[in-house]
This record gives sequence, C-alpha cells and structure tokens, in this order.
Amino acid sequence: QVQLVESGGGLVQAGGSLRLSCTASGRTFSTGAMGWFRQAPGKEREFVAAIRWSDARTYYTDSVKGRFTMSRDISKNTVYLQMNSLKPEDTAVYYCAADYDVVVSGIGIAARYDYWGQGTQVTVSS
Repeated sequence: QVQLVESGGGLVQAGGSLRLSCTASGRTFSTGAMGWFRQAPGKEREFVAAIRWSDARTYYTDSVKGRFTMSRDISKNTVYLQMNSLKPEDTAVYYCAADYDVVVSGIGIAARYDYWGQGTQVTVSS
C-alpha cells in the first residue's frame, strides 16, 4: 500500500515563498507521475503541477507557471513544490497525488491518480 505524506505548508505573506514536500512509502516509483493539486474553500480541486517519474518532465497549470517549480529526489522517493511569489489566491489545501500508470493526457486530472496524501494548508495573507 502506497502512503503519501506532505509537509511544508503554513502561513506566509504575499510575495513570500514556501516549499512543500511529499514522500512516498510502501513502493518505489519508477513509472507514472506524481502531482500536486489544491482545493480552496467552496471550490473544486484543481491541478497545480506534476512530474513524470521516468524523466522528470514537469507540467504546470498556467496560473503558477514561472512562480512554482516541481522537482523530485529519487533516492528519497520524494517530490517538492517550490512556491515563490505567492499570492492570496494561492491559498488552499495542497494535496500530493501519485499513480504508476498515469499518462501525459491525464496528468492534470485528479481522477487519474490512485494515491493521495492528507493535504497541507497553505495560507497567503495580503
């Protein structure tokens, strides 16, 4: 059974930075992808970023391009989301997700991921 544990959320002022981490245990990933999604109060869960495990190619939603960077550490089975120039609209619960079989066409779709973390709160004050 795969378990994902996120950390790194918190409260930051607009313009600040945070780095989220997500560590997978139970199985080593060598295929598929890991992603970050977020959900603000009253809104649907939305795609933020993903990284393809085989070659570290990254994908981002338009609203975070140039501000967020996703990376991975194979030795630690961990992915990171470096968030810079944070805005109040980035406030949400951020969830890590993983799947062995997700392909590029589905990499931004939450339903394509089988494994999810518990979420970590990110709050950006104006």
